[in-house]
Amino acid sequence: MAKITFGFGTSHSPLLNTPAESWDLRAGDDMKNPAHPFRGREYSFDELVELRKGENLAEQNAMPVREQRYAKCQEHLKFLGEKLEQAAPDILVIMGNDQREAYMPDHTPAFLVYCGENMVTRGITKEQLARMNPGIAVAAKRTLGQPERQYAGVPDLAQHLFDELIDDFDLSSSDQFTTPGGETRGTPHAFSFIFRRIMNGQALPILPIFTNTFFPPNQPKSKRVIEFGKAVGKAIASWDSDKKVAVAATGGLSHFVIDEELDRRLLDAIAARDETAIINEPEANLQSGTSELKNWIATMGVTDATGLEFQEVDYIPCYRSVAGTGNAMAFGLWA
Repeated sequence: MAKITFGFGTSHSPLLNTPAESWDLRAGDDMKNPAHPFRGREYSFDELVELRKGENLAEQNAMPVREQRYAKCQEHLKFLGEKLEQAAPDILVIMGNDQREAYMPDHTPAFLVYCGENMVTRGITKEQLARMNPGIAVAAKRTLGQPERQYAGVPDLAQHLFDELIDDFDLSSSDQFTTPGGETRGTPHAFSFIFRRIMNGQALPILPIFTNTFFPPNQPKSKRVIEFGKAVGKAIASWDSDKKVAVAATGGLSHFVIDEELDRRLLDAIAARDETAIINEPEANLQSGTSELKNWIATMGVTDATGLEFQEVDYIPCYRSVAGTGNAMAFGLWA
């Protein structure tokens, strides 16, 4: 039977591809946003500045601090890539989400297993770059002109997951990422980030699994996400194959307003496999980008019966404004 032998988690923020001196480009967008979700409410930028004025966020947003934190993030990405290479799995299952790159409002599945034979990444064009928001373009420029690259899917494992889970979960399936007009899309960034920044050219078959963390009204709650993760892990272990399987969590932690207390609660709960603490976290705290914490919760579920334990590599809050906006980065292993 197949065996899950390794796991890791990583943030996938554009800030990880953006030099620290350019983070202000995204902060400018933050100032224009009238509704920042934070601890169950929504705030304007100025309201956040007033609310958080006692947290000394100006010090954490200073350029030397930004540069040091950015450098540490790059070290950790390299470290995770090395650990994945050392683990030498046959297959990588990625627990991620979509942000309207693959699935549109006319069909937003709660859970989806990708069953295609392959998927592609491609670099952006100069024309696409010119249309982008400057704060995103500075990160996207990293892929400018990169040739299309194809990655193998794992349709036989996907079919096994459908066979094992369909009685308990209404799974959606997809065998390609296409535009409404039928044009092939590149793989969503939650997954392609791992291809580009962690796998480092490894020719590893990939099974993307999507949870709709972002978009109401059908976001699975944390309890259901744990149940789904456990079911995926059990199904992988029952697959009649001698393959070694690694599993990855992609995304998070809190953003676009950083909440270190929330992140600490949930990272500690994941390490302790404290399902009660996770389930009791108000859903209102797990919205917008912060919702991607559910990909880590799902991965905790996948590794439930494997004997693998979560090891936090680092937690790095990357602030880009005195309002506390930015992205808290996390890096971890299940080993």
